[in-house]
Amino acid sequence: MDFSLSEEEQSVRDWVRTFVRKEIQPLEQEVLRRERANQPGLTHDVLVELQDKAKASGFWGVQTPEEYGGMGLGAVMSALLEAELGRSFVQFRFGGYADNILYHANDEQKQRYLLPTLSGERRSCFAITEPGAGSDARAIRTSARQDGTDWIINGEKTFITGGNEADFTMVFAVTDKEKGANGGVTCFLVDRDQGWRSEYIDTMGEWGPAALVFEDVRVPKENILGEVGRGFELAMKWIGRGRYMLPARALGACERLVEMAVEHANTRVTFGESIANRQAIQWMIADSAVEIEALRWLVLHAAWVVDQGGDSRHVQSIAKLYGGQKANEIVDRVLQIHGGMGYTRELPVERWYRELRLLRIYEGTDEIQRRTIARNILKGHASISGTLG
Repeated sequence: MDFSLSEEEQSVRDWVRTFVRKEIQPLEQEVLRRERANQPGLTHDVLVELQDKAKASGFWGVQTPEEYGGMGLGAVMSALLEAELGRSFVQFRFGGYADNILYHANDEQKQRYLLPTLSGERRSCFAITEPGAGSDARAIRTSARQDGTDWIINGEKTFITGGNEADFTMVFAVTDKEKGANGGVTCFLVDRDQGWRSEYIDTMGEWGPAALVFEDVRVPKENILGEVGRGFELAMKWIGRGRYMLPARALGACERLVEMAVEHANTRVTFGESIANRQAIQWMIADSAVEIEALRWLVLHAAWVVDQGGDSRHVQSIAKLYGGQKANEIVDRVLQIHGGMGYTRELPVERWYRELRLLRIYEGTDEIQRRTIARNILKGHASISGTLG
Protein backbone atom coordinates (compact mmCIF):
# COMPACT_ATOMS: atom_id res chain seq x y z
CA MET A 1 0.00 0.00 0.00
CA ASP A 2 1.77 3.13 -1.26
CA PHE A 3 0.46 6.51 -0.08
CA SER A 4 3.14 8.60 -1.81
CA LEU A 5 2.51 10.82 -4.82
CA SER A 6 4.11 10.03 -8.15
CA GLU A 7 6.72 12.40 -9.54
CA GLU A 8 4.16 13.72 -12.03
CA GLU A 9 1.57 14.31 -9.31
CA GLN A 10 4.11 16.13 -7.16
CA SER A 11 5.29 18.23 -10.09
CA VAL A 12 1.78 19.28 -11.16
CA ARG A 13 0.69 19.98 -7.59
CA ASP A 14 3.81 22.04 -6.87
CA TRP A 15 3.28 24.14 -10.00
CA VAL A 16 -0.29 24.95 -8.96
CA ARG A 17 0.84 25.69 -5.39
CA THR A 18 3.38 28.18 -6.73
CA PHE A 19 0.82 29.70 -9.10
CA VAL A 20 -1.64 30.22 -6.24
CA ARG A 21 1.01 31.76 -4.02
CA LYS A 22 2.47 34.10 -6.66
CA GLU A 23 -0.52 35.00 -8.82
CA ILE A 24 -3.71 34.53 -6.80
CA GLN A 25 -2.99 35.19 -3.14
CA PRO A 26 -1.52 38.67 -3.86
CA LEU A 27 -4.99 39.63 -5.17
CA GLU A 28 -6.76 38.80 -1.92
CA GLN A 29 -6.61 42.21 -0.25
CA GLU A 30 -7.91 43.92 -3.38
CA VAL A 31 -10.67 41.32 -3.66
CA LEU A 32 -11.65 41.94 -0.03
CA ARG A 33 -11.62 45.69 -0.63
CA ARG A 34 -13.87 45.36 -3.66
CA GLU A 35 -16.26 43.06 -1.83
CA ARG A 36 -16.51 45.51 1.07
CA ALA A 37 -17.53 48.08 -1.56
CA ASN A 38 -20.22 45.66 -2.85
CA GLN A 39 -18.33 45.06 -6.07
CA PRO A 40 -17.41 41.71 -7.67
CA GLY A 41 -14.22 40.55 -6.02
CA LEU A 42 -12.58 39.16 -9.14
CA THR A 43 -13.59 40.80 -12.40
CA HIS A 44 -14.05 38.69 -15.50
CA ASP A 45 -11.11 40.40 -17.22
CA VAL A 46 -8.75 39.60 -14.33
CA LEU A 47 -10.00 35.99 -14.27
CA VAL A 48 -9.31 35.62 -18.01
CA GLU A 49 -5.86 37.16 -17.55
CA LEU A 50 -5.04 34.63 -14.84
CA GLN A 51 -6.38 31.78 -16.96
CA ASP A 52 -4.21 32.91 -19.87
CA LYS A 53 -1.13 32.90 -17.62
CA ALA A 54 -1.92 29.34 -16.58
CA LYS A 55 -2.60 28.35 -20.18
CA ALA A 56 0.84 29.62 -21.21
CA SER A 57 2.28 26.98 -18.88
CA GLY A 58 0.04 24.25 -20.26
CA PHE A 59 -2.70 24.36 -17.61
CA TRP A 60 -5.88 24.50 -19.67
CA GLY A 61 -8.94 22.30 -19.42
CA VAL A 62 -7.66 20.37 -16.42
CA GLN A 63 -10.38 17.70 -16.64
CA THR A 64 -11.24 18.30 -20.29
CA PRO A 65 -10.47 15.29 -22.53
CA GLU A 66 -7.28 15.60 -24.54
CA GLU A 67 -9.24 15.28 -27.80
CA TYR A 68 -10.75 18.69 -26.99
CA GLY A 69 -7.41 20.27 -26.17
CA GLY A 70 -7.51 19.68 -22.43
CA MET A 71 -5.13 18.00 -20.00
CA GLY A 72 -7.46 15.08 -19.33
CA LEU A 73 -6.27 14.71 -15.75
CA GLY A 74 -7.75 11.99 -13.58
CA ALA A 75 -9.75 12.44 -10.40
CA VAL A 76 -6.85 12.14 -7.93
CA MET A 77 -4.78 14.71 -9.79
CA SER A 78 -7.80 17.00 -10.10
CA ALA A 79 -8.47 16.72 -6.35
CA LEU A 80 -4.86 17.65 -5.59
CA LEU A 81 -5.16 20.72 -7.83
CA GLU A 82 -8.50 21.74 -6.34
CA ALA A 83 -7.04 21.57 -2.84
CA GLU A 84 -4.25 23.92 -3.88
CA LEU A 85 -6.75 26.36 -5.43
CA GLY A 86 -8.72 26.17 -2.18
CA ARG A 87 -5.81 27.76 -0.33
CA SER A 88 -7.19 31.09 -1.53
CA PHE A 89 -10.79 32.29 -1.29
CA VAL A 90 -10.39 34.01 -4.68
CA GLN A 91 -12.72 32.07 -6.97
CA PHE A 92 -10.28 31.06 -9.68
CA ARG A 93 -10.61 28.02 -11.90
CA PHE A 94 -8.59 26.98 -14.92
CA GLY A 95 -10.01 27.85 -18.33
CA GLY A 96 -11.06 25.34 -20.96
CA TYR A 97 -13.81 23.85 -18.83
CA ALA A 98 -17.35 22.77 -19.73
CA ASP A 99 -20.03 20.91 -17.79
CA ASN A 100 -19.68 17.17 -18.27
CA ILE A 101 -23.14 16.69 -19.77
CA LEU A 102 -22.30 19.04 -22.65
CA TYR A 103 -20.17 16.23 -24.05
CA HIS A 104 -23.46 14.42 -24.72
CA ALA A 105 -24.28 17.08 -27.32
CA ASN A 106 -24.55 16.08 -30.97
CA ASP A 107 -22.02 17.35 -33.49
CA GLU A 108 -23.99 20.47 -34.40
CA GLN A 109 -24.61 21.33 -30.73
CA LYS A 110 -20.93 20.86 -29.93
CA GLN A 111 -20.08 23.49 -32.51
CA ARG A 112 -22.63 25.93 -31.08
CA TYR A 113 -22.22 25.28 -27.36
CA LEU A 114 -19.45 22.93 -26.25
CA LEU A 115 -16.48 24.23 -28.22
CA PRO A 116 -17.24 27.94 -27.64
CA THR A 117 -17.61 27.19 -23.91
CA LEU A 118 -14.25 25.44 -23.80
CA SER A 119 -12.60 28.38 -25.58
CA GLY A 120 -14.20 30.88 -23.19
CA GLU A 121 -16.36 32.54 -25.86
CA ARG A 122 -19.58 31.34 -24.22
CA ARG A 123 -20.70 30.86 -20.61
CA SER A 124 -23.21 28.29 -19.44
CA CYS A 125 -25.17 27.37 -16.35
CA PHE A 126 -26.93 24.23 -15.12
CA ALA A 127 -30.57 24.79 -14.15
CA ILE A 128 -32.51 22.11 -12.30
CA THR A 129 -33.14 23.49 -8.76
CA GLU A 130 -36.51 25.17 -8.22
CA PRO A 131 -38.20 26.97 -5.30
CA GLY A 132 -39.97 23.69 -4.47
CA ALA A 133 -37.38 21.25 -5.77
CA GLY A 134 -33.96 21.44 -4.15
CA SER A 135 -32.69 18.20 -2.65
CA ASP A 136 -35.66 16.40 -4.23
CA ALA A 137 -34.83 17.00 -7.89
CA ARG A 138 -37.68 14.70 -8.90
CA ALA A 139 -40.14 17.37 -7.75
CA ILE A 140 -39.34 19.85 -10.54
CA ARG A 141 -42.35 21.62 -12.03
CA THR A 142 -40.88 23.65 -14.89
CA SER A 143 -42.68 22.35 -17.97
CA ALA A 144 -42.09 22.12 -21.68
CA ARG A 145 -44.95 21.44 -24.10
CA GLN A 146 -44.54 20.64 -27.75
CA ASP A 147 -45.85 23.10 -30.31
CA GLY A 148 -45.17 21.84 -33.80
CA THR A 149 -41.42 21.28 -34.02
CA ASP A 150 -40.77 23.67 -31.11
CA TRP A 151 -41.08 23.36 -27.35
CA ILE A 152 -42.55 26.05 -25.07
CA ILE A 153 -40.91 26.28 -21.64
CA ASN A 154 -42.53 27.79 -18.55
CA GLY A 155 -41.27 27.83 -14.98
CA GLU A 156 -38.67 29.17 -12.59
CA LYS A 157 -35.29 27.89 -11.47
CA THR A 158 -33.46 29.15 -8.39
CA PHE A 159 -29.98 29.23 -6.81
CA ILE A 160 -28.38 28.76 -10.21
CA THR A 161 -24.61 29.19 -10.10
CA GLY A 162 -23.41 31.41 -12.92
CA GLY A 163 -26.97 32.16 -13.96
CA ASN A 164 -26.43 35.92 -13.97
CA GLU A 165 -23.44 35.68 -16.28
CA ALA A 166 -24.44 32.81 -18.57
CA ASP A 167 -25.50 33.39 -22.16
CA PHE A 168 -27.08 29.93 -22.38
CA THR A 169 -28.44 27.43 -19.91
CA MET A 170 -28.99 23.68 -19.70
CA VAL A 171 -32.50 23.71 -18.28
CA PHE A 172 -34.48 20.66 -17.18
CA ALA A 173 -38.22 20.61 -17.77
CA VAL A 174 -41.04 18.10 -17.43
CA THR A 175 -42.19 16.95 -20.86
CA ASP A 176 -44.40 14.08 -19.64
CA LYS A 177 -46.13 14.58 -16.27
CA GLU A 178 -47.21 10.94 -16.06
CA LYS A 179 -43.68 9.61 -16.34
CA GLY A 180 -42.02 12.40 -14.38
CA ALA A 181 -38.39 11.61 -13.55
CA ASN A 182 -38.81 8.12 -14.99
CA GLY A 183 -38.69 9.16 -18.62
CA GLY A 184 -40.60 12.43 -18.54
CA VAL A 185 -37.88 15.05 -18.01
CA THR A 186 -35.92 16.61 -20.87
CA CYS A 187 -32.84 18.83 -20.96
CA PHE A 188 -32.87 21.85 -23.29
CA LEU A 189 -30.02 24.11 -24.40
CA VAL A 190 -31.55 27.58 -24.26
CA ASP A 191 -29.82 30.80 -25.29
CA ARG A 192 -30.51 33.86 -23.19
CA ASP A 193 -31.68 35.76 -26.26
CA GLN A 194 -34.43 33.17 -26.70
CA GLY A 195 -36.28 34.88 -23.86
CA TRP A 196 -35.35 33.71 -20.37
CA ARG A 197 -34.17 36.22 -17.79
CA SER A 198 -32.10 36.02 -14.63
CA GLU A 199 -32.59 37.75 -11.29
CA TYR A 200 -29.77 38.13 -8.75
CA ILE A 201 -30.24 36.40 -5.37
CA ASP A 202 -28.49 38.12 -2.47
CA THR A 203 -26.91 35.69 0.01
CA MET A 204 -24.82 35.82 3.20
CA GLY A 205 -21.77 35.02 1.08
CA GLU A 206 -20.13 36.75 -1.84
CA TRP A 207 -21.52 34.06 -4.11
CA GLY A 208 -24.36 35.50 -6.20
CA PRO A 209 -26.67 32.81 -7.63
CA ALA A 210 -29.62 33.57 -9.85
CA ALA A 211 -33.26 32.84 -10.33
CA LEU A 212 -34.04 32.00 -13.96
CA VAL A 213 -37.52 32.82 -15.23
CA PHE A 214 -39.05 31.15 -18.29
CA GLU A 215 -42.27 32.59 -19.65
CA ASP A 216 -43.38 30.95 -22.90
CA VAL A 217 -39.78 30.57 -24.04
CA ARG A 218 -39.81 28.93 -27.47
CA VAL A 219 -37.02 26.45 -28.18
CA PRO A 220 -36.54 24.44 -31.40
CA LYS A 221 -36.29 20.65 -31.14
CA GLU A 222 -32.68 20.93 -32.29
CA ASN A 223 -31.87 22.31 -28.84
CA ILE A 224 -32.74 19.13 -26.95
CA LEU A 225 -29.63 17.79 -25.23
CA GLY A 226 -29.61 14.03 -25.43
CA GLU A 227 -33.03 12.45 -25.90
CA VAL A 228 -36.56 13.51 -25.05
CA GLY A 229 -37.46 12.12 -21.63
CA ARG A 230 -33.88 11.20 -20.70
CA GLY A 231 -32.97 14.48 -19.04
CA PHE A 232 -33.11 13.24 -15.45
CA GLU A 233 -30.32 10.77 -16.22
CA LEU A 234 -28.19 13.63 -17.51
CA ALA A 235 -28.98 15.67 -14.40
CA MET A 236 -27.79 12.87 -12.13
CA LYS A 237 -24.57 12.58 -14.16
CA TRP A 238 -23.97 16.30 -13.60
CA ILE A 239 -24.75 16.16 -9.90
CA GLY A 240 -22.59 13.09 -9.35
CA ARG A 241 -19.73 14.24 -11.55
CA GLY A 242 -17.39 15.05 -8.71
CA ARG A 243 -18.70 15.74 -5.23
CA TYR A 244 -15.20 14.96 -4.00
CA MET A 245 -14.05 18.25 -5.58
CA LEU A 246 -16.06 20.31 -3.08
CA PRO A 247 -14.39 18.91 0.06
CA ALA A 248 -11.09 18.98 -1.84
CA ARG A 249 -11.34 22.75 -2.15
CA ALA A 250 -12.40 22.97 1.50
CA LEU A 251 -9.33 20.93 2.40
CA GLY A 252 -7.07 23.60 0.93
CA ALA A 253 -8.99 26.33 2.74
CA CYS A 254 -8.65 24.52 6.07
CA GLU A 255 -4.91 24.06 5.59
CA ARG A 256 -4.44 27.78 4.92
CA LEU A 257 -6.73 28.81 7.77
CA VAL A 258 -4.89 26.69 10.32
CA GLU A 259 -1.57 28.03 9.05
CA MET A 260 -2.94 31.52 9.71
CA ALA A 261 -4.07 30.43 13.19
CA VAL A 262 -0.63 29.01 13.99
CA GLU A 263 1.09 32.21 12.90
CA HIS A 264 -1.31 34.34 14.94
CA ALA A 265 -1.02 32.11 18.00
CA ASN A 266 2.76 32.35 17.94
CA THR A 267 2.80 36.14 17.67
CA ARG A 268 -0.22 37.21 19.77
CA VAL A 269 0.88 37.89 23.34
CA THR A 270 -1.47 38.02 26.34
CA PHE A 271 -0.49 38.19 29.99
CA GLY A 272 3.17 38.09 29.07
CA GLU A 273 3.30 35.10 26.74
CA SER A 274 2.05 33.97 23.36
CA ILE A 275 -1.36 32.39 23.22
CA ALA A 276 0.29 29.37 21.56
CA ASN A 277 1.24 28.34 25.09
CA ARG A 278 -2.40 28.17 26.16
CA GLN A 279 -3.77 24.65 26.28
CA ALA A 280 -7.14 25.79 24.90
CA ILE A 281 -5.42 27.07 21.74
CA GLN A 282 -3.22 23.98 21.46
CA TRP A 283 -6.23 21.69 21.54
CA MET A 284 -7.96 23.70 18.80
CA ILE A 285 -4.86 23.35 16.61
CA ALA A 286 -4.49 19.64 17.41
CA ASP A 287 -8.13 18.80 16.68
CA SER A 288 -7.98 20.74 13.42
CA ALA A 289 -4.79 18.98 12.33
CA VAL A 290 -6.34 15.55 12.93
CA GLU A 291 -9.51 16.45 11.04
CA ILE A 292 -7.59 17.90 8.11
CA GLU A 293 -5.56 14.71 7.80
CA ALA A 294 -8.72 12.58 7.91
CA LEU A 295 -10.40 14.78 5.30
CA ARG A 296 -7.34 14.57 3.04
CA TRP A 297 -7.56 10.80 2.86
CA LEU A 298 -11.33 10.72 2.48
CA VAL A 299 -11.07 13.06 -0.50
CA LEU A 300 -8.18 11.24 -2.13
CA HIS A 301 -9.80 7.85 -1.57
CA ALA A 302 -13.05 9.02 -3.18
CA ALA A 303 -11.06 10.38 -6.13
CA TRP A 304 -9.13 7.12 -6.38
CA VAL A 305 -12.37 5.12 -6.59
CA VAL A 306 -13.49 7.43 -9.42
CA ASP A 307 -10.22 6.80 -11.25
CA GLN A 308 -10.67 3.04 -10.82
CA GLY A 309 -14.07 3.24 -12.48
CA GLY A 310 -15.89 1.97 -9.42
CA ASP A 311 -19.21 3.13 -7.97
CA SER A 312 -17.98 6.14 -6.04
CA ARG A 313 -21.28 7.58 -4.86
CA HIS A 314 -20.98 6.23 -1.31
CA VAL A 315 -17.41 7.35 -0.69
CA GLN A 316 -18.06 10.73 -2.30
CA SER A 317 -21.02 11.26 0.04
CA ILE A 318 -18.81 10.41 3.02
CA ALA A 319 -16.11 12.87 1.88
CA LYS A 320 -18.61 15.66 1.25
CA LEU A 321 -20.45 15.17 4.55
CA TYR A 322 -17.26 15.06 6.60
CA GLY A 323 -15.68 17.91 4.66
CA GLY A 324 -18.64 20.22 5.13
CA GLN A 325 -18.97 19.47 8.83
CA LYS A 326 -15.29 19.73 9.69
CA ALA A 327 -14.50 22.73 7.50
CA ASN A 328 -17.15 24.69 9.38
CA GLU A 329 -15.80 23.57 12.75
CA ILE A 330 -12.22 24.43 11.75
CA VAL A 331 -12.98 27.91 10.43
CA ASP A 332 -14.96 28.61 13.60
CA ARG A 333 -11.94 27.66 15.73
CA VAL A 334 -9.63 29.80 13.59
CA LEU A 335 -11.94 32.79 13.97
CA GLN A 336 -11.99 32.20 17.74
CA ILE A 337 -8.19 32.07 17.87
CA HIS A 338 -8.02 35.40 16.04
CA GLY A 339 -10.51 36.96 18.44
CA GLY A 340 -12.03 40.29 17.44
CA MET A 341 -9.80 40.64 14.37
CA GLY A 342 -11.12 37.37 13.03
CA TYR A 343 -14.63 38.79 13.11
CA THR A 344 -13.69 41.82 10.99
CA ARG A 345 -13.72 42.03 7.22
CA GLU A 346 -10.09 43.11 7.23
CA LEU A 347 -9.00 39.48 7.35
CA PRO A 348 -10.29 36.67 5.11
CA VAL A 349 -11.31 34.51 8.08
CA GLU A 350 -14.90 35.75 8.26
CA ARG A 351 -15.03 35.61 4.47
CA TRP A 352 -14.21 31.90 4.59
CA TYR A 353 -16.60 31.49 7.53
CA ARG A 354 -19.50 32.54 5.30
CA GLU A 355 -18.28 30.72 2.21
CA LEU A 356 -17.64 27.35 3.84
CA ARG A 357 -21.14 27.35 5.36
CA LEU A 358 -22.47 26.83 1.85
CA LEU A 359 -20.62 23.52 1.57
CA ARG A 360 -23.18 21.93 3.87
CA ILE A 361 -26.04 22.92 1.56
CA TYR A 362 -25.29 22.90 -2.16
CA GLU A 363 -24.87 19.85 -4.39
CA GLY A 364 -26.41 17.66 -1.73
CA THR A 365 -27.12 18.84 1.82
CA ASP A 366 -25.66 17.14 4.91
CA GLU A 367 -29.03 15.48 5.39
CA ILE A 368 -29.05 14.07 1.85
CA GLN A 369 -25.51 12.72 2.29
CA ARG A 370 -26.51 11.04 5.55
CA ARG A 371 -29.57 9.59 3.87
CA THR A 372 -27.43 8.19 1.06
CA ILE A 373 -24.80 6.74 3.40
CA ALA A 374 -27.35 5.18 5.75
CA ARG A 375 -29.42 3.74 2.90
CA ASN A 376 -26.37 2.15 1.29
CA ILE A 377 -25.33 0.48 4.54
CA LEU A 378 -28.80 -0.60 5.62
CA LYS A 379 -29.57 -2.12 2.23
CA GLY A 380 -26.21 -3.82 1.92
CA HIS A 381 -24.95 -1.71 -1.00
CA ALA A 382 -21.94 -0.68 1.07
CA SER A 383 -20.09 -2.25 3.98
CA ILE A 384 -19.20 -0.56 7.24
CA SER A 385 -15.81 -2.26 6.75
CA GLY A 386 -15.18 0.04 3.81
CA THR A 387 -12.79 -0.65 0.95
CA LEU A 388 -10.83 -3.34 2.81
CA GLY A 389 -13.99 -5.34 3.41
